[in-house]
Amino acid sequence: MASSDKAAMSSQGKVFWAVAGYMACSATLLIGNKLAVHMLPAPSFILWAQLAGTVVAVKLAHFGGAISHMDALEWPKAKAFFPVALIFVATIFSNMKSLEYANVETFMIFRFSTPLCVSVCDYLFLGRHLPTTRSWLSLFGLLVGAAGYALTDASFVVKGYAFCGLWYFIFCLDQVYLKHVTSTVKMESNWGRVFYSNLLASLPLMFMCLAEKDVILSASSDALLVVGGTVLLGAAMSYYAWMARSLVSATFFTILGNICKVVSIGINVTIWDKHATPFGIACLLFCLGAAYFYKQAPLRNQPPELPLSK
Repeated sequence: MASSDKAAMSSQGKVFWAVAGYMACSATLLIGNKLAVHMLPAPSFILWAQLAGTVVAVKLAHFGGAISHMDALEWPKAKAFFPVALIFVATIFSNMKSLEYANVETFMIFRFSTPLCVSVCDYLFLGRHLPTTRSWLSLFGLLVGAAGYALTDASFVVKGYAFCGLWYFIFCLDQVYLKHVTSTVKMESNWGRVFYSNLLASLPLMFMCLAEKDVILSASSDALLVVGGTVLLGAAMSYYAWMARSLVSATFFTILGNICKVVSIGINVTIWDKHATPFGIACLLFCLGAAYFYKQAPLRNQPPELPLSK
């Protein structure tokens, strides 16, 4: 086997490992978060615990020798990652406000249309070609499938356009800027990205936890144990998410996030909610089929990248 073929197989294996790890952790964390919020109704604290706990876990693993290379805290790197923290908190806030006015089914339509915008941003800001005709059809297929599922829900509502629009802008900015960071900020290892992003994002969330102090102080040991489990899952997901971001385009990563949403909805329907209609479930399967046929656009002025799907 030629060295180029070996390198190609190694690259494909790395992409598969990152994507599979991210999707597995994301789907598992959904179940963990739902259980954690049920046992401890303090979502801001749970999110902060996952971010701060990831920072502590990474540092302990480094001191214990489990992580050989670790980036030290340096101002130039912190300055580059500071917008990551701001965008993260802004995304959470706008997401909460959007769901205050529009239910989850309505919000899905906004979410599943983001790859269309991000693919154009990939072209304008990140040096990639525009998608092929097949990929455009795949992106529109994702949106049609999500809309079909949402419209089967009797509680579908359309309100709060301002907050949904604000979330849409911030979310697309998040996808593009974080990809930009992976390409331009030199880090010793992927764990460095995990450390910086979680550390900086955890700082402003500390203040959001103050409103939940009474609930936190009355938490049972079982609830705290479950939260601890979500911290480990969150650390793993953060690692795989940054790895995947560094290996695939911003559009492809956005699609991965949407597919995780489909898987999460499927788990939710199977375990907890039984209101989904056969047509709604068919729409979710249609989303998975549409995503399968997407092929990320190659970088301009460089050899075409390895295909990530058939």
